[in-house]
Amino acid sequence: MIKRENDKPCLFVLDTNVLMHDPTSLFRFQEHDVFIPMVVLEELDRAKKGLSEVARNVRQVSRFLDQLMCDADKAEIDAGLPLGPDSTGSGAITLPASGRLFFQTEPLDIHLPDSLPGASPDNTILGTAQALREKRPERQVIIVSKDINLRIKAAVLGIQAEDYSNDQVLDDANLLYTGLEVLADDFWERHEKSVEAWKEQGRTFYRITGPDIADWYPAQCVAFGADGEFEAMVRDKPSLNEAIVELVDDYRLPRHNVWGINARNREQNFALNMLMNPELDFVTLLGTAGTGKTLLALAAGLVQVLERNLYREIIMTRVTVPVGEDIGFLPGTEEEKMTPWMGALMDNLEVLTRPEGGDWGRAATNDLVRNRIRVSSLNFMRGRTFLNKYIILDEAQNLTAKQMKTLVTRAGPGTKFVCLGNIGQIDTPYLTETTSGLTYVVDRFKQWPHSGHITLMRGERSRLADFASQEL
Repeated sequence: MIKRENDKPCLFVLDTNVLMHDPTSLFRFQEHDVFIPMVVLEELDRAKKGLSEVARNVRQVSRFLDQLMCDADKAEIDAGLPLGPDSTGSGAITLPASGRLFFQTEPLDIHLPDSLPGASPDNTILGTAQALREKRPERQVIIVSKDINLRIKAAVLGIQAEDYSNDQVLDDANLLYTGLEVLADDFWERHEKSVEAWKEQGRTFYRITGPDIADWYPAQCVAFGADGEFEAMVRDKPSLNEAIVELVDDYRLPRHNVWGINARNREQNFALNMLMNPELDFVTLLGTAGTGKTLLALAAGLVQVLERNLYREIIMTRVTVPVGEDIGFLPGTEEEKMTPWMGALMDNLEVLTRPEGGDWGRAATNDLVRNRIRVSSLNFMRGRTFLNKYIILDEAQNLTAKQMKTLVTRAGPGTKFVCLGNIGQIDTPYLTETTSGLTYVVDRFKQWPHSGHITLMRGERSRLADFASQEL
C-alpha cells in the first residue's frame, strides 16, 4: 500500500486494465483527481469491439467519458471535468466522487531510461507519470494498475504505483466467512441458565442468549465436540444476543444416505443439510480439490429432482477457462461444446449411478439421470429466467462480481442456486481471492436467512490426492 502524503492531493494515473475491469472506477477516487493518458484512450478504442465482458466494459467507459464531456469546451476539458455525483447527467452515477478528470491534452516531456526501450503502452504510462511528477510537484502522482509487472517496473523507477483495490471484498481472504462456528469447551457451562430447549414436529430446537453470539448469522453452522456431539444450524436471530438453533440431520448414518452418498466429516454433513433444505435458495460450498463439493451437490439434486419432485431438472454450468493452452473451437450443439468442460460432472455421475443389476441396470439409471440433467453455457444466460430448477455453478471462483450478479439474478420462483469453487485456484486474469465473484457472494449473502455457506476443510477423494493437496 502506498504511503499517502497528507499535505499533497493525489493525482491518479489510470491504466487501461483498471477501466476494463471496472467502468465505474472513474468515480471511485473520492476527492482525488484522475488522469487518463492518451495511450489509454487508444487502447480502449482497440478493445471496444466484440461481445466479451471486457468489450462491454470498454464501451461503458466510452459512454461515461462522452457524457462527462457533453457540452464541455476545450478550456473546460483542460481545466478538468468534475467527477461529482451524477456528473454524467444520466442519473445512473451517484458515487461519492468530488475530484476532477484530466486528459493528456498537451505533449509531456517524457524521459524514459535506456533500460525501458521502445514505446509500449506500459512504458508510455510510466513516462507520463514521471513527467507529471516533474510538472506538478504539488501533487502526489500515483499509477493505478491491475498489471503486476507494470507496478514492479514503477517501483524500480521510483514511481508510486498501486493496485486497484476498490473491488476487493475483503482485505485478506483469511477473513472470509467460513459458515461454521466451533463452540468453546466451556460454552455450555457459561450458558447453562440461558439455554431453552424444545421439540417441534420431531425437530429439536434451542434458544441461546448471550453476548458472544452477537456475530452469528442466519443459517450459520454451530458445532461442539467431535463425532457429531452437537451439530446445529441457526434458524432465527430474534435479537442481537439471541439465536434459535436447530439440530441438523446426521447424514453420516447409512440410513440417512443421499442417493447412496453419506457424509464423511462434519463439514460435509452441514453441506448436505443445506443442500437438502428447500428453504435455502442459495448455497455456496468452498473447498480444495477432493472435498466433495460437486458430488454432494449432484447427489442432493438427484434426490430432490427424481424422488421428491421439488425441482424440474438439474442445470449444470461452469466457467470455460482452460488450465493450460486452449484447444480452440469445439463443434456441435451447446451441450456438446460444453461436454469437454464437464469432466467433473461425468466423473461424479459415474459414482452416483452404480446400481445393482449389472450393465443393464447401470445403463437404465444413466438414461434416467441424464434426461433430468442439462448442461448449459454461461455465454447464453443473459435474459433467461429459470423456473423450478436446481442450478449448479461449478468453478465459480473464476467469475467476476458483475458476472455473478448477472447469473444469480436469472433465478425465478422455486429455483435453488448452488455455487461451488475454490478461491485458491483462480484462472481468470486480474481476479484474486479477495476480488472473486465467489468471495463477493459469500460475503454479501451471509446475512440473508435463505442462504447457506460452508467451507469444506478435509479432502475425501483418496489418500493420494489428500497428501498431494497438502504437500505439493
